Amino acid sequence: MHLLLTDRATCPRCGPAFGLILLAERVVDRRILEGHLGCPNCREHYPVGRGFGDLRPPVNRGARDDEPSGTRDLGPDPETGPHPDEAVSRDVEGALRLAALLGVERGPGFLLVMGPSARLAGRLAAMVEGIEVVAVGPGLQALDEDPGVSRMAFGQGVPFYDGSFQGVALQGEWITPYLGDALRVLRTGARIVLLDPSGEDRARLEEAGLEFLLVTGKALVAVA
Repeated sequence: MHLLLTDRATCPRCGPAFGLILLAERVVDRRILEGHLGCPNCREHYPVGRGFGDLRPPVNRGARDDEPSGTRDLGPDPETGPHPDEAVSRDVEGALRLAALLGVERGPGFLLVMGPSARLAGRLAAMVEGIEVVAVGPGLQALDEDPGVSRMAFGQGVPFYDGSFQGVALQGEWITPYLGDALRVLRTGARIVLLDPSGEDRARLEEAGLEFLLVTGKALVAVA
């Protein structure tokens, strides 16, 4: 988890008006590997372990991942999934496509990717110079720390200050519970990308007054 994210993170319990304070135990190359984020208002602590920032309520910690529809794994079955070479090729293509949809050519700054596409965060960070990708999705907690990627878990909402991100991507089941807050943390003029959206998702973007750049059955891209 990148050290500078602590300046933007807010208390999930108290809301965007209350920032979090870092209690670091181990920091290497400006990355927090062990420690806690604490709220000075409610005194709740949120752990960072092996670089993974867990901003879920205490009752939800220890679960395998933060998934809006339970704990099922959305990745391919190891027995029936694609060959490793094919999977790598798909990830490279997917990361290139996501980078193009987000439209961010360089940093410094932060991107937020939530859902199954969070697995592309490492490749996405490598493609865009100076960008840190906040990745929230299934299967991330068990991974090692990766330069350019801050692995996290959220409960309800996106616990960051308004306008913290240069781009946001949400996918599938992750759209409905997080779209409202995703729009709040998106910078003015930045893009939001919805992958595998529903008709209701498009209506919500229209109601928010966003300008559409792309509308297909598989993706919506709009500018805040």
